Amino acid sequence: MAEPGLGPSGEGEQEAAVAAPAAKKRRLGAGKRYVPPPRKLSTGVSFGTEHFAETSYYFEGGLRKVRPYYFDFRTYCKGRWVGRSLWHVFSTEFRAQPLAYYRAAARAGRLRLNEEPVSDLDVVLKNNDFLRNTVHRHEPPVTAQPIQILVENDEVVVVDKPSSLPVHPCGRFRHNTVIFILGKEHDLKELHTIHRLDRMTSGVLMFAKTVEVSKRIDEQVRERQLEKEYICRVVGEFPEHEVVCEEPILVVSYKVGVCRVDPKGKICKTIFQRLSYNGQTSVVKCLPRTGRTHQIRVHLQYLGYPIVNDPIYNMEAWGPSRGKGGKIDKTDEELLKALVEEHRSKQSLDILGVSEQDLNSDTESKEKDAESNAKDPERNDMTACLLSSGTNLETLEKSKELGSCENQDGQMGEKSSEEKDPLCIECRMRRRDPSPKELVMYLHALRYKGAEFEYCSKMPEWAMEDWEE
Repeated sequence: MAEPGLGPSGEGEQEAAVAAPAAKKRRLGAGKRYVPPPRKLSTGVSFGTEHFAETSYYFEGGLRKVRPYYFDFRTYCKGRWVGRSLWHVFSTEFRAQPLAYYRAAARAGRLRLNEEPVSDLDVVLKNNDFLRNTVHRHEPPVTAQPIQILVENDEVVVVDKPSSLPVHPCGRFRHNTVIFILGKEHDLKELHTIHRLDRMTSGVLMFAKTVEVSKRIDEQVRERQLEKEYICRVVGEFPEHEVVCEEPILVVSYKVGVCRVDPKGKICKTIFQRLSYNGQTSVVKCLPRTGRTHQIRVHLQYLGYPIVNDPIYNMEAWGPSRGKGGKIDKTDEELLKALVEEHRSKQSLDILGVSEQDLNSDTESKEKDAESNAKDPERNDMTACLLSSGTNLETLEKSKELGSCENQDGQMGEKSSEEKDPLCIECRMRRRDPSPKELVMYLHALRYKGAEFEYCSKMPEWAMEDWEE
């Protein structure tokens, strides 16, 4: 039911396997239900061949796409669920689907409790109950631009990450991530993430090959011995002199991924230096001295020079001044609604990394749950992948097609684009694919420097002095 091992917004941690409980049973009195003792969770890096083989890629229109596949979300019963019925948990915490969907999923054998099919959603959950939910998973497309390996040795792998690729599984993304592509196409496995880049940011990304190397570089991070240099293209004529911005940044929404300058936010510092100006836009070097979410993008917006094609911070939703000087004139809820509506009108919600169904699931819970969702990745990921719809699932519940999650060859996750899953709402939806151009944002991590290393990528084409849109 939930993908384990992912930190807030999918950062930091990699997947740790949730082991199913032992199948051993005891004799119990009438009306009693046996709950097997939990198995110890495996720790550390656990993405391997069996994960990479879940599905495959195909390329179309300059995009890398993932064939829809079946996936098990798994979790042990949360403390707050104990004593509540499965029906109540679904109806209050996993509202991305109507209850008719869960009844249909139970009939199809896709909901399991302690590895036994769920026949009654009124079953009351107990401590250590192990839940499994099989879903037909669709991932958003990303750019077809390949990941370039800059350095590989016994200690590290350094790559040039294309824009639109998340570093590791989070939300709706799993196979369309740097970690999975490196494992599937370059046989680079058991990598340890040292730092991360936002999904829409391209550039130098570094992984450690061993725990020891990871710990050594983490120590440099804590001691502030690492230097990062970014390059971007912004709207207007940026000042020629060095500009320092130290405005604090506050997270507005973890789900949509929106931040803004606010006195209640976290302390930040970014140093900016203009490199060129072509009469309309400027290329700017950015030196972040702290590592807050969207720090460079938010500071540039505050200064009045947003990144040219930033899909969040250079939008009309922020008002006439587009957030310059922190002037927004909207509540956080109004701002989020305006951003979503602007992308909805352009059919570009995937650029935000959310779907229409993700947003529908928040109708009742609102943004007050966002921080708790970020702290509870199981809940957030379940919402991201169990999608809601007005489809008549009461009818589907009775369908004779619901009995199997396998295709005709008995292989999981290798269905062609023509094959449809009878329970999957995504299979019935038509989405506009983003263009490759929409998946590029003009922010690039150019250099990453530590006490014992320095890695640099090539300057992006859009950062050349004579470049024109």
